[in-house]
Amino acid sequence: MTHARRFRFGVQGFTATSGATWVAMARRAEELGYATLFMPDHFGDQLAPIPGLMAAATATTDLRVGALVFDNDYKHPLVLAKELASIDLLSDGRLEIGLGAGWMKSDYDEAGISYDAPATRVDRFEEGLAVITGLLGPDPFSFEGKHYTITNHNGLPKPVQSPRPPILIGGGLKRMLSIAGRHADIVGINPTIPNGEVDADAARSGTAEKTDRKVGWIKDAAGDRYGDLEINLLNFGCFLTDDRTSLADQLAPAFGVTPAELLEFPHTLLGTVDQICDDLLARRDRWDASYIVVQHDAMEAMAPVVARLTGT
Repeated sequence: MTHARRFRFGVQGFTATSGATWVAMARRAEELGYATLFMPDHFGDQLAPIPGLMAAATATTDLRVGALVFDNDYKHPLVLAKELASIDLLSDGRLEIGLGAGWMKSDYDEAGISYDAPATRVDRFEEGLAVITGLLGPDPFSFEGKHYTITNHNGLPKPVQSPRPPILIGGGLKRMLSIAGRHADIVGINPTIPNGEVDADAARSGTAEKTDRKVGWIKDAAGDRYGDLEINLLNFGCFLTDDRTSLADQLAPAFGVTPAELLEFPHTLLGTVDQICDDLLARRDRWDASYIVVQHDAMEAMAPVVARLTGT
């Protein structure tokens, strides 16, 4: 069935000072109409995603949960598959599985994990994706690759969602977005991270013009299944203002782009509620992007946009 590409919104949360604070944030996100609470998967100042997502799911009724995204290198995919299936079971089918090949060099350096060349990390990710998908299926699964071997393992428990929870694959270069086009249910279009950290080079890799090319890669890889895909954009900054021209002039240098490029940058939202809604409609027309994620510090400010566009 072709995806309707109606708007839905997620919020990405990181940490909290207490369990009560985390639960309150999740419940508020649900109250405001956000569809999903996402968490990143890094080793810095954030809650660990598995317990954080489960706590949020337990505290809410309809809110979906997921990582944006789990780094394949941080856990063996059999272990992660078991944890994911457990969350889906315990949340009554509210999990979205975000997966990626890993990019934050400081995580690797601090943990002593080898920061292999991108091709190697993506090779390992592609095998990990096959393992997770296989283990979430109904039957015992075997796999033999260069990086992982699974021998007749019947991953239990099984997830509630059938045939499995939706898989979101995030990426910014051709190979990852092509894998996403072939295998994902949701494709997260991201900037590339050429230096292993979020910097101006990363921002310049996420411009509107470069996003046009990224959508083309997805379409080429997906073929006939492209119409079934949901396209996701994560926003790094959301700014409500009555003078977005002046604010773009101020912010553009930090992003390493021109003010004009910032105003159409796929990963920021800037302007009045009306202007932001118009921009999101234009981005859906241009890139089919209907699944929009904002950072937790913008959750309240973006609530009027969520209320106006959700489901349209």
